[in-house]
Amino acid sequence: MRTLAVDIGGSKIKAMVLDPEGNPVTERERKKTPQPATPDAVLGVILELASHLGDFDRVSVGFPGAVRNGVIETAPNLDPSWYRVDLQTELAGRLGRPARVANDATVQGYGAVTGQGVELVLTLGTGLGATLFLEGRPLPNFELAHHPFLHGKTYEELLGRKALERDGKKKWNQQVEKALAQLYRLFYYDSVAIGGGNTEHLTIELPANARIIPNISGILGGVRLWEMDERDAGVPVAV
Repeated sequence: MRTLAVDIGGSKIKAMVLDPEGNPVTERERKKTPQPATPDAVLGVILELASHLGDFDRVSVGFPGAVRNGVIETAPNLDPSWYRVDLQTELAGRLGRPARVANDATVQGYGAVTGQGVELVLTLGTGLGATLFLEGRPLPNFELAHHPFLHGKTYEELLGRKALERDGKKKWNQQVEKALAQLYRLFYYDSVAIGGGNTEHLTIELPANARIIPNISGILGGVRLWEMDERDAGVPVAV
């Protein structure tokens, strides 16, 4: 049972085929996220990537926004036209394979969490992705990126790529450090896994219970998405 795992980001779309254990059986293909990142444009890129990767039996997708039962509720860093698009059904129809779609931080978390205790997963990319796991299961209706953080601004406004470019690396790192401290006091998590393309700009000393995870976790979690039981499948998670 081979899985086509797709990670949709605000700047790049990546795809790879995995074996039943989650090991890569192809190279990771990637293309820039089209601008504007409308549903048809993004689906076109996914179909193109899939055509280069050979045979697969099912599809897993991490999407940068709120997802409920495979239907997109928000896409803050793509395009407003994503609202209420049934991406899961669209992909299954166009690729002729069963598909599952979840929030991208959730999928990345599946590729990184240990399944022990309370685990927070953060992704620092175009925006901020976040999911909280309890004993290996993502919590439903978890929303973080657009909650107030500092000075009337949200977590995403101070930790996303625009903040990095606007404020510079030093101030951005200070804001990440403050966010980690505040989130620990909020959730008292046992560990935090930090991924996303902007982790390469982190210079702060991370807490003992924090670790950087590779970007490929967002792909490797695609098999775990299929291992969820029916109660977990399509759980609504927001960023």
